[in-house]
Amino acid sequence: MNVLNRLRAAFAAATPEGGDPSAFAAAVRPAGDPKFGDYQANGCMAVAKSLKKNPREVAVAVAEAVDLEPLAGKPEVAGPGFLNVRLHDEWLTAQVAELLRDPAHGLTAPEAKKTVVIDFSSPNVAKPMHVGHLRSTVIGDSLARIFEALGHTVVRDNHLGDWGAQFGMILWGWKNHRDQAAYDVDPVAELSRLYRLASSKIKEGDRDVESAARAETAKLHAGDAENRDLWAQFMPHCLKALHAMYDRLGVRFDVELGESFYDPMLADVVSDLEAKGIAETSEGAVVAFVEGIKAPFIVRKRDGAFNYGTTDLATIRYREQTWDPDQALYVVDARQADHFKQLFAVARRWGYGKVDLQHVAFGTIMGADRRPYKTRDGDVVGLESLLDEAVAEARKVVDANSPDIEPDDRARIAEIVGLGAVKYADLSQNRISDYVFDWSKMLAMNGNTATYLQYAYARIQSILRKGGVSSESIRDRAPAILLSHPAERGLAVRVLRLPEVLELAASELKPNILTDYLFDLANAYSTFYEGCPVLKAESDERRDSRLALCDLTAQTLKHGLSILGIDVVDRM
Repeated sequence: MNVLNRLRAAFAAATPEGGDPSAFAAAVRPAGDPKFGDYQANGCMAVAKSLKKNPREVAVAVAEAVDLEPLAGKPEVAGPGFLNVRLHDEWLTAQVAELLRDPAHGLTAPEAKKTVVIDFSSPNVAKPMHVGHLRSTVIGDSLARIFEALGHTVVRDNHLGDWGAQFGMILWGWKNHRDQAAYDVDPVAELSRLYRLASSKIKEGDRDVESAARAETAKLHAGDAENRDLWAQFMPHCLKALHAMYDRLGVRFDVELGESFYDPMLADVVSDLEAKGIAETSEGAVVAFVEGIKAPFIVRKRDGAFNYGTTDLATIRYREQTWDPDQALYVVDARQADHFKQLFAVARRWGYGKVDLQHVAFGTIMGADRRPYKTRDGDVVGLESLLDEAVAEARKVVDANSPDIEPDDRARIAEIVGLGAVKYADLSQNRISDYVFDWSKMLAMNGNTATYLQYAYARIQSILRKGGVSSESIRDRAPAILLSHPAERGLAVRVLRLPEVLELAASELKPNILTDYLFDLANAYSTFYEGCPVLKAESDERRDSRLALCDLTAQTLKHGLSILGIDVVDRM
């Protein structure tokens, strides 16, 4: 059950005449401090201002009019016009008891099921993944999991860069500078070396290499037999390396339709845009102009070649015709904001405005010097080496805290803790912001880290082991829930909040809303653990109730972390 939605619906029905019910309902939020109740309705002051009335008088009238039963009684009027809502203890107890028997964690089928296409990761296939791919990959994966947890249909699409200029550079390098022995040992490493060689020469101003690489790209696109055969030879090696990385991260895709898939569609896209008067010839190129943006949106270059803007339009049309989605999310860094503004505007003019197209922008991973995170030599950090380092750093933490665990188990735990630390450090940020990559903070056993949450889960498993009970046995017995201690009650309120948190994270497309909730839940459990003896409780009834609260917390932490793509361990 979504408690927040129930309360908001009630307050919307009690909106003062002349007020906006949706805005009034949106002002209902969880209370920041238990002394102000469990939830607060803060819309009376805004309504009073617009109606030129006394806010406290408005609040008193709303408190009398709103019907919150059976969840809560009349709200308390506080300060200049706040309304504090406290859930009935009996209702809260009943909901927690019901949740104990609910494998769905209180989540129910959505009233309106959506189909959501999520375009994320999307690396260039002929190069090893690097730290720059991390944010798109883990943010996109977590959003997919959030929408699925809420009952929506998700299509994960890895829009691979398998056809662009980088392949022309590789083809030039292959024909002029390849090391066959190196390729036989590690194909992707050799292809990456050839790409970097061509790229560095072009950056240094070598026009001959630039021209030759462009010609190789054009030949590939035109169907040249040699270049097509080489492309077909390179692709399986590239995809194998990508899939190994995704497997390690626990990331999957439903489709991987690269730029090459859309290539046969591009000429028709341009012709249709021209026929509908959306695109026109300008200085030899075919472009579309978007109001408010000076630069044109190019769909065919002067030399007749298409670009990724053309491919993106073909992709929008294909997705609508294939999946008929309600929403399409592009998890791409903030530097591409102008491109997506133009793309979406042109797509809507073209007739593909039914889909809610959104650019899910994100900031940059920074080093300690507040510059984009790179190696000491100035190279972009490879993603595989980053993950290896994360696991090595996590192993130090595991070794220091659990020397009694067998080495093989410590290695497994370090893999889970290390990867979880990297993912959580990224997802716990407001995605729009840049953040500084810092191992010591990521792996801290306290603070807002995956390690802290994983430890909280492991600590609960230790209590259950010492008590000789399992999660299954607790749920089978379904003990009576007692919430007389403030820490017991505070924990219960938070456990119930998972559905509303997931809906908010989905509506705002921000996984950090879920990480903040899990951190708050773990802190509430810590308060409970310190103030409420479990195995040494004063009665068997109290002991069983507290074991049930422990298990509910553990299962909520585990489920919440799984939605972020992070595993837990029973011992740390």
